[in-house]
Amino acid sequence: MAAVTDEVLSFDEAMAAFDPVLGFEVHVELNTKTKMFSPAPNAFGDVPNTNVSPVCLGLPGVLPVVNGEAVEYSIKLGLALNCQIAETCRFARKNYFYPDTPKNFQTSQYDEPIAFDGWLDVELEDGTVFRVEIERAHMEEDAGKLTHVGGASGRIQDAAYSLVDYNRAGVPLVEIVTKPIVGAGERAPELARAYVTAIRDIVKNLDISDARMERGNVRCDANVSLMPKGSTTFGTRTETKNVNSTRAVAHAVTFEIQRQAAVLQSGGSIVQETRHWHEDTRTTTSGRPKSDADDYRYFPEPDLVPVHTTPEWIERLRAELPEPPAERRKRLKAEWGYSDEEFRDVVNAGVTEEIAATVEAGATASAARKWWMGEIARLANVAEKDIADLGVTPEHVVEIETLIGEKTINDKIAKQVLGFVAAGEGTPRQIVEAKGLAVVSDDGALTTAVQEAIEQNPGVVEKIKGGKLQAVGALIGPVMKATRGQADAARVREIVLEQLGVQE
Repeated sequence: MAAVTDEVLSFDEAMAAFDPVLGFEVHVELNTKTKMFSPAPNAFGDVPNTNVSPVCLGLPGVLPVVNGEAVEYSIKLGLALNCQIAETCRFARKNYFYPDTPKNFQTSQYDEPIAFDGWLDVELEDGTVFRVEIERAHMEEDAGKLTHVGGASGRIQDAAYSLVDYNRAGVPLVEIVTKPIVGAGERAPELARAYVTAIRDIVKNLDISDARMERGNVRCDANVSLMPKGSTTFGTRTETKNVNSTRAVAHAVTFEIQRQAAVLQSGGSIVQETRHWHEDTRTTTSGRPKSDADDYRYFPEPDLVPVHTTPEWIERLRAELPEPPAERRKRLKAEWGYSDEEFRDVVNAGVTEEIAATVEAGATASAARKWWMGEIARLANVAEKDIADLGVTPEHVVEIETLIGEKTINDKIAKQVLGFVAAGEGTPRQIVEAKGLAVVSDDGALTTAVQEAIEQNPGVVEKIKGGKLQAVGALIGPVMKATRGQADAARVREIVLEQLGVQE
């Protein structure tokens, strides 16, 4: 019996009755110069159907050639995921018809993947480490891209027609497949997000992918099934396809848990199927019945010889691996002197690399954290942009700190300057000079402003003369206002005390 309800249970109700079982298939587009089996360019955003070749288009009589760089990238990724690397592996034809696959089959790997039996330790927000077992990481080619035209949703269901762009057809991919993940419980959505984030960080760190999820460089198919509490028998799974943000992966897992729980509680059964993710409603809808491997009629690709690896080759690639992201984070935390909570906030805000680059450029770790987690993050939030796309660079932050150190500007002015930098108006120093934002430190101008503040605040003056030096702040405020926030506050304090004949 198929699903008998469109309702969902609350997440707490679902977790009280069921244990989730997860599985992820993460597709990573490699950033090689050319495609997996052809010399066509591998580039994003070009005019549709221009980065193609006879091989990409599946024309009769063409022969594929394996991209050697893509093989090395795949081995590096397998090593980073603690996988075993196959001594020999081969490609297979995965046969299915779809309009964005012009050959009517996808060249992939089936029973002989390049990497297998790995694991990845995933750190959750509170520092808990959850080990995810990796079943395989195999090489394949991407499909083209369909654009559905004429409907409100941009999806095939209500489109008048579809356009196909073969620029992406044949782009090198590695598909990373986990073993079933049990034991996550109510933290399943958090684990889903953390796992995909960790994969994205690894491939970006290896420099084998641009890792831009919004461009589809990293995409996740999220498998979810439920077991009644106390059961050890896996339920029927669904596969939510092509989720392209870490946040969306968590939401998709949450929704499927709630939806499946409602179906099972109402006496229905889960259909093994693919499902579409809808970001606007944070829901999934039915796609097509999920095919098993036999349905694809895999058979060895007759036009490609097997790939053979050697221990020397693998060890050379292993030696080229950069410091793993998790180990690097531990090192940076110690070097920067951040507390556990401070560093966790930095990681969750996604500004680790920006802070690292800022420190490397000459700023202190505390100053880098202050600006990236403070004013720059606020500006990005207001602009509704990723912080990396705001236009503020580590070099800008270092220049801000230099100007503060020179007493050319203060923190208040620095915030204004960063706003102008984000607006594309120049470097911090250029902006300060062009807009006359330098701190007023001329004693003549400051003394005049202090005398006016003293005359207008006799009650405050009496408190200061009576020994309440903290009241000086009540005079600094008017001076700062009179100088548009550009006065040197420390010098203003000194002049106030001098004018009143009071000693510290």
